[in-house]
Amino acid sequence: MQYVDVRSALARYAGLWPDEAMVAEAFLALLSDPQDPFVRDRLSGHFTGSAWVVSADGRRTLLTHHRKLDRWLQPGGHADGDRDLAQVALREAQEETGVHGLHLEDGAIFDLDRHWIPERGAVPGHWHFDVRYVVRAGADERFVVSEESHDLAWREITAVADDPASDESMRRMAGKWLGRVGPGPAD
Repeated sequence: MQYVDVRSALARYAGLWPDEAMVAEAFLALLSDPQDPFVRDRLSGHFTGSAWVVSADGRRTLLTHHRKLDRWLQPGGHADGDRDLAQVALREAQEETGVHGLHLEDGAIFDLDRHWIPERGAVPGHWHFDVRYVVRAGADERFVVSEESHDLAWREITAVADDPASDESMRRMAGKWLGRVGPGPAD
C-alpha cells in the first residue's frame, strides 16, 4: 500500500461528501497549524486513525467496548507522529482486535469525526480529529480482547445503522457502508 497524502485525501473526501465539507475543512486547517497535529502532546487537538473493520462478506463490523470511554466504538488510536493515518488505522485494528489477516480496503478516507475526549487523570480534555478507513477481515475472524477493551463483538451492520443507542458516528459509518454495498453481500 502506497502512502497517501492526508491533504489530498481530505480534499477528495470533501468532494465525495459535500455535506461534510465543513468537517473536512476543519481537518485541513489542523494540517496547516505550525504545532505538529500528529502528536498527542498537542492538547488543543490532534489526529487519530480508526478502522471500520468489516467481515470478509461485508455484512458485519467488529466493534470494541472501549475501556476508557465505556462505549461500543470502532478500533483506533493516536498517530504518535505517524503521518500515514491509513497505516495508523490498520495498526490499531490489528493491535486492538488480534484478528489475523486484516488489510486496508483502499487508501481512501471512509469517514471523519471530530470528538471530545474528556479529562482523564493528568491529561486534560481535548479534541480528536479521527480519520477513518475501511479495514477488511479475511476468513479467520477470531479476535482477542486487548487491555484497551472490555469486550469485542461482530455486529450486523444493518443492526448498527438501526440502533438508536449506537454512537451517532457509528450509525453514520454503517449508513455509508450500506449505501456503498447495499444491505446484502458485499461485492
